[in-house]
Amino acid sequence: MTERLDGPQASGGGETSAAGASPGRTDPPEKTPTESTATESTATEPTPAGTTPSEKPRTGRVRARLGPSPTLAVLFLLPALLLLGVWMVYPVIYSIFRSLYDASGERFVGLGNYASIFTDSATLTTIRNNIIWVVVAPLVVTVLGLIFAVLTERIRWATAFKLVLFMPMAVSLLAAGVIFRLVYEQDPDKGVANAVLTTVHDTFSSSQGYPGARPRDNDQAPAVAQEDGTVTLRRPAELGQTVLIPLVGLPPDSVKDATPAKPAAATPGDGIGGTVWLDVVRGGGGTVNQVDAQEKGLEGVTVEAVSGGQVKATTETAADGTFRFTGLPAGSYTVRLPQSNFAAPFNGLTWLGPTLITPAIIGAYIWVWAGFAMVLIAAGLSAVPRDALEAARIDGATEWQVFRRITVPLLSPVLLVVFVTMIINVLKVFDLVFIIAPGSVQPNANVIALEMWRVSFGGGNNQGLGSALAIFLLVLVVPFMIFNIRRFRRDDR
Repeated sequence: MTERLDGPQASGGGETSAAGASPGRTDPPEKTPTESTATESTATEPTPAGTTPSEKPRTGRVRARLGPSPTLAVLFLLPALLLLGVWMVYPVIYSIFRSLYDASGERFVGLGNYASIFTDSATLTTIRNNIIWVVVAPLVVTVLGLIFAVLTERIRWATAFKLVLFMPMAVSLLAAGVIFRLVYEQDPDKGVANAVLTTVHDTFSSSQGYPGARPRDNDQAPAVAQEDGTVTLRRPAELGQTVLIPLVGLPPDSVKDATPAKPAAATPGDGIGGTVWLDVVRGGGGTVNQVDAQEKGLEGVTVEAVSGGQVKATTETAADGTFRFTGLPAGSYTVRLPQSNFAAPFNGLTWLGPTLITPAIIGAYIWVWAGFAMVLIAAGLSAVPRDALEAARIDGATEWQVFRRITVPLLSPVLLVVFVTMIINVLKVFDLVFIIAPGSVQPNANVIALEMWRVSFGGGNNQGLGSALAIFLLVLVVPFMIFNIRRFRRDDR
């Protein structure tokens, strides 16, 4: 028998059924008039047999699109793509094609130009120099950038310090080359580098050289120049004797501020005295081999007393050129002036010579790029969590341990990016080498980019070999570029 529920009881039963019914039976919720109208106006299709509701075909839905249409985007990108093709893609393809032909461009030589890169002495020098650049410059720039970035956190005027170090980046490499060409001048009066070196050298070395000074070349001269560069008295000197060593060969203007020479005073019986002076009178006159009032003494000349082939005593001349040995054992002595008195004075290093030209140019490169590395590393350093640093200090770690075990590991991604970027830059270096290296030693400082230009346009007129060098340089640079791009993408994830 079935009971029929009406009215409120039926309604309550319906609610009870909705709450406690089996999962397969669910009453739809009440719809508002708006929802009902919208639902009825929307055509729905029954789910096809054998498919789940999630597989039901979607109809009437349009995916939202952000930004311009693809056609409009292509139109805006087209000028950039055309320029990229004209200035990059086409030159690379043409360089590959041109590298397979000889200098005239008419005879096909295959890989002959590439073989010449590794057999020609000039190109081998460029490869050697590039290896030095890649090994030294990026490492030094990165290390200096790290040191500067860490130190700027501990000084009061950090922003001003960073500005000063970053300022060389505002100077073009052409201007930087001109600056360092002047810095490396050989003359200490012009070159800053040698001016500093000579100042430091003269501070710790009191010896004064007289290059070009020599005795007169005649039989009446009391002294004679030896083959080893020394000046020796013709006759041995006895104890208590006073000797004279006149020299010529120096312009009077070179000693115009020197003290007038004086004859040596009487010498005691256990010593030998004498005078070393410039036996030349400005404008002529004076007596040869005698000390005249207008003649200048030579100060700081080293004088040795030699007996039996051994130096028994050494002294230096005073401002008026006089000297004296005392306390000598009995006997005769040969008085001589060693060769060091006549050596050229220290005028610094030959920075632009064949030996130092590559390190000198690398120094200019470091000056330009160290500030750039410092700014990048300082940005990474600002993101290092300070809690880790403070926790290490609280645990008793020294500043060196904090730097080596915490700061450097946390900065390793930034350091790697800076290092790889510097490698790419040094492989393409051209301006500094071209400006700083003088023509006579430029082959000793040559790099691949400069050799490529020289072979193609700088007088070599061999665009086949120049194109091969360009492709070789591209092959060297591309792996580091790919590494950097992948690194950036990994950091963005």
